[in-house]
Amino acid sequence: MRAVSICGAMVLTASVLVAGCGPSQLERDAVDPNTLSETNAASYNVSLGLTYLQQGKIELAQDKLERALSQNPRDPTVHTAVALLYDRIGEDHKAEQHFRTALKMKPNDPSVQNYYGVFLCKRKRYEEGEKVLLKAAASPLYQTPEVAVNNVGVCERNAGHLDVAEQYFRKATDLRPQFAEGWLQLAEVSYLRKNYSVARDYLQHHLSLTRTSASALWLALRIERAVGNTKQVEAYARRLKTEFPNAEETRQLMEQERKSG
Repeated sequence: MRAVSICGAMVLTASVLVAGCGPSQLERDAVDPNTLSETNAASYNVSLGLTYLQQGKIELAQDKLERALSQNPRDPTVHTAVALLYDRIGEDHKAEQHFRTALKMKPNDPSVQNYYGVFLCKRKRYEEGEKVLLKAAASPLYQTPEVAVNNVGVCERNAGHLDVAEQYFRKATDLRPQFAEGWLQLAEVSYLRKNYSVARDYLQHHLSLTRTSASALWLALRIERAVGNTKQVEAYARRLKTEFPNAEETRQLMEQERKSG
């Protein structure tokens, strides 16, 4: 991670933030924060804090990110990182304050707009969120507009507008055909419409582009359950429990099993 930048892309269905963006263990071990200027120390603490946040180490993340804020409160990247922390721990008012501060400092930053748009959509402020996300997608500065377009689609899907959602997911995959998340969302929409064979095809294409995730296994399980393929349902259930024991999707599966059994 370069100084004072946030990389990666957050989508509404993903709980992982800025995957792969933090410093390696070797890099962290090689840095002595006491030797850094306050600006560089803030950047270092943002990087470390986001890594901890990704790993679910909330207390450590909060310590590093709040320290970064005290070191460099004039940096919009610091405010964005702190907003992501507060979003994660459910302190919505504080999260929105920091998102707005970041955008006031850097109003045309499409990455911040994308994060803020996701935040709004997650809170069912769909119209506001989509407006911000579309602004991000339209920015010539944004290197991954398909991410913001995909997030608009998730926003529309969660609002119950499947036709509109599908249009955005198709646009996202048109912008970048190798965008795995867009194909997963098309599979989800097809599943919701009970087009199970189409959903399978989209899901297989998604899996040809990326590693298997808990969300992909959960969707595969639900598709096979819908068509009555008990053996495949059991196989996907075993994989979820073995490969992703702490995932939200696994928690949902185990809760369903507990209620049914």
